[in-house]
Amino acid sequence: MISDTLAIILGGGQGTRLFPLTATRSKPAVPIGAKYRLIDVPVSGCLHADIRRIFVLTQFNSASLNRHVSSAYQLDFFSGGFVEILAAEQTPDNPHWYQGTADAVRQAVRHFTQHDADYYLILAGDHLYRMDYGDLLDAHRDRQADITIAAQPADPETATQMGIFRFDRSGRIVAFEEKPKTERLRQIGRSIPPGATFAQHTDEQPFMASMGVYVFSRQVLLEMLEREPGVDFGRELIPDALEQYEVKPYLFRGYWVDVGTIESFYEANVMLGRPLAPFRFWDPRHPIFTHLRHLPGSRLTDCQVRDSIVADGCFLDRCRIDESTVGIRTHIQSGAQIARSVLLGADFYEDGTPLDGRPALGIGRDVVLDRAVIDKNARIGDGARLVNERGVEYADGEGYHVRGGIIVVPKGAVIPPGTVV
Repeated sequence: MISDTLAIILGGGQGTRLFPLTATRSKPAVPIGAKYRLIDVPVSGCLHADIRRIFVLTQFNSASLNRHVSSAYQLDFFSGGFVEILAAEQTPDNPHWYQGTADAVRQAVRHFTQHDADYYLILAGDHLYRMDYGDLLDAHRDRQADITIAAQPADPETATQMGIFRFDRSGRIVAFEEKPKTERLRQIGRSIPPGATFAQHTDEQPFMASMGVYVFSRQVLLEMLEREPGVDFGRELIPDALEQYEVKPYLFRGYWVDVGTIESFYEANVMLGRPLAPFRFWDPRHPIFTHLRHLPGSRLTDCQVRDSIVADGCFLDRCRIDESTVGIRTHIQSGAQIARSVLLGADFYEDGTPLDGRPALGIGRDVVLDRAVIDKNARIGDGARLVNERGVEYADGEGYHVRGGIIVVPKGAVIPPGTVV
């Protein structure tokens, strides 16, 4: 176990951009990849790097996340490792909830300082990527940095949603701007000066963006949290740190996506089933860990499945599935056609048809889904068509929501038979 590093995973705010998936759970607890949760991505990265002291900071809907973490990550008692949830607390000194990323760390700092650590690794709980945090920490130590920020190239559209660095020719960070407007990006032109050789970039990706992955040397972080009144790392503390500390970039060349919106969540899941997907959960050397379930292998009866992922414990009867992700314990009845959709599965099996007249758990007969996200324990009645025939971008209906043209059925919702959206 790496004894000089403590990991802090930020659970994020209320998650309004991921609504309704965050209506009853925090962002890190949102299911992904048919059988995982978003929190599994940074926790697995830490465990592969032998970082086994991990705090997860949350304040919204943390119950399901707490259950998942406590059941999935029971570390060896004798190693001193742990994965612990720290929910926001109101104290006599501070009656407020977390106001931002830095404020969350500031309010929880009394828990961190009880553990010996020379470095703090700060991560987001809603990103999909695979990074060797050991290499990141080695770069921080070797370059004698006070703060190291993981960064990757970004195109102009993506850059407006991220923090953008500007460098001099030597590779030193000279400025940092959080989520600049399009007009501001035109003024900057590019964040890497022409002729610089320290980073690979192209005309299509002229900016270098922060990934929200930080390494702080212990004393530097404690000084900043005590001295600086800012509540957010990207907007306030990092820009203020550039003149006082050695802030270095760590260039990451790999797949990374912020799964913070319905659109990005949907695209990340659908991508997983493609033959040349840029990210895979089944990496032979660095797999993603999750809660161990005792589920049977999935049963498929006379089905057509193409470019899709089907998780454990599913029952699929004479249906067609294209470019979709099917989560655990999903039951799809005969005649259903599932295209470009994300099914998060179910928390339980159902014995027989409900007596109260509701549709059976899962996807009913002759249901048609296209560009849909079906949350856990939903009931889609026979003959329903959720295909967004009118091309609506944003709407709220009975038992469903439309976000970015994607139909989202919330957890436990019921879609009556014959419904057309």
